[in-house]
Amino acid sequence: MLFNSTGFILFFPIVFVLYWFVFQRKRKYQNALLLISSYYFYSCWDYKFLFLLIFSTLLDYYIGLKMYNANKRNRKIWLWISIIINLGFLGVFKYYNFFITSFSQLLKNIGFESNIWTLHIILPVGISFYTFHGLSYVIDIYKERIMPEKNLIDYSLFVSFFPLLVAGPIERATHLLPQIRTNRIFNYQKAVDGLRQMLWGFFKKIVIADGCAEYANVIFQNYGDYTGITLFIGAIFFSIQIYCDFSGYSDIALGISRLLGIELLRNFAFPYFSRDIAEFWRRWHISLTTWFRDYVYIPLGGSKGTRKKTIINVFIIFLISGFWHGANWTFIVWGFINATYFLPLLLFKKNRINLDAVSGGRLLPSFKDFLKISLTFTLTVFAWIFFRSDSVYDAIKYFQNMFSFSLLSIPEIRPRNLSFLIIFFFSIEWLGRHNEYALETFGLTWKRPLRSLFYYAILISIVCFSYSGKSQQFIYFQF
Repeated sequence: MLFNSTGFILFFPIVFVLYWFVFQRKRKYQNALLLISSYYFYSCWDYKFLFLLIFSTLLDYYIGLKMYNANKRNRKIWLWISIIINLGFLGVFKYYNFFITSFSQLLKNIGFESNIWTLHIILPVGISFYTFHGLSYVIDIYKERIMPEKNLIDYSLFVSFFPLLVAGPIERATHLLPQIRTNRIFNYQKAVDGLRQMLWGFFKKIVIADGCAEYANVIFQNYGDYTGITLFIGAIFFSIQIYCDFSGYSDIALGISRLLGIELLRNFAFPYFSRDIAEFWRRWHISLTTWFRDYVYIPLGGSKGTRKKTIINVFIIFLISGFWHGANWTFIVWGFINATYFLPLLLFKKNRINLDAVSGGRLLPSFKDFLKISLTFTLTVFAWIFFRSDSVYDAIKYFQNMFSFSLLSIPEIRPRNLSFLIIFFFSIEWLGRHNEYALETFGLTWKRPLRSLFYYAILISIVCFSYSGKSQQFIYFQF
C-alpha cells in the first residue's frame, strides 16, 4: 500500500478513529490495532512475504530473551545466529543473483564458460529496513544498552510499525520501544503539526519528485539522444527527485506517527544546503548514516586508529552503504565516489566545521556559503548519475556525452512550470531550514485566512498532480 494511494486514504482514517475513539487510553489494544494494521498494510503489497517479516520478528524476539540470561560465550553465539540468519535472508533475496552473475562474468572474462542458476524472485519490500531494526535491537542487548522486550506484541510493533515499515526511518529500540510501552494521549497541537508535515511530504513527493521523474526518466533512458546541457539538467532533476521522493516519504511517515502520538527519528535535515560532503552525510538519510556509524564504523575503530586504518574504515562504510541500496555495481561505485569526497575532510579534520544551519539568522547566504553549497550540490549530482544509471557503462557514457561541447548549448528540455515549482519548493525549504521540516513554523504568524489559503494552494496542487497520470512508486521501496 502506498501513502499516495486511494487505499491508504481509506485505510488510515479507519485506523485513526479506532485508535483514538474506540481504544483511547487502552494502550494494549492500541498496540494490537497498530500491529494488525501494519501487517495488513504490508500484505497489501504482497501477502506471501508477510511470513518473512513475522519470522524475522520472532527470531530476534526469541534471541533477545535467550541472550539476556546467557553467559558471555553464549551471548556471542546468539548474536551471530541473529546476524547470520538476518543477513542470510537479505543476501538471498537481494544479493544472490548479483553475486552469481558477477562470478559467472569473471569466469567468462578469463576464458571459462559456466552455467548459472539465478533466482526468479522479487525483492520483499522493506526487507533492508526491518532487518536493520531487528539487528540493532539484538546488538543493543548484546552490548547491554537495553533489556529485552518481553511483550511480543510491543516488540513486533517496534519492528513493523506501518509508517516506517517499508522505507524507514530506521528506528532504534532505545527510542521507539519506550513510546510503545507508554500510554499515549491525543494532543491536538501535535496532530496539527503532523498534518502540516504530511502536507509538505505529499507536496514533495507528488508535485516535485514525480514531476522531476517524468523528465529524469526520459533523459536517463535516452541519454545518447540529448546534448550535454540537457544531460546535466537531467542529473539535477534526478537529484531533486530522489531527495523529494525519499524525504517526502519520511515527512509523511513522521506526520502519520505524530497523529498517533509517536515520534520517529528525523531522517533528513535539508541536505542540499550543505557546505561540504561531511555535512551532507550528517543531513541525508540520517537514520541509516548513524546506524552504520554506530554498528559498523565505530566497532571497526572509526578514525581513532592509524591513518591507513581510518582510510580503510571510511571506504568500508561507504561501500557497504552503497551496496545496501542495491545489488548493482553502480551503487558500489556511488559509495566509492562519496568515500573519495569525504576522506580529505576527515584526514584534514575539516569534517565537523559545519555543524550549524547555514547562514543562521540571515535571509540570504553569504557569497562564500553560496559557493560552498553550489560545489557540494554539484559533486552530489555527479555521484547521483551512477546511482541512477542502469550500469557503470551507462554512467560513464552519460558523463562522456555530458562533458562535450554541447554542454554550452541551449537545453532541449525546458519545463518552465516545473522549474517555477522547484524554485518555490527550495525557497520554502530555505526559509524553514532551522526547523525540523520546512513548514513547521512557516506562516504561523500570518492571519488565519492567508495561512489557510497557502495550505489550500499546496493541497490543490497535490490533488491536481495526483490525477495527472505522473504518479511514481517511492524510489526507496526497491531498497
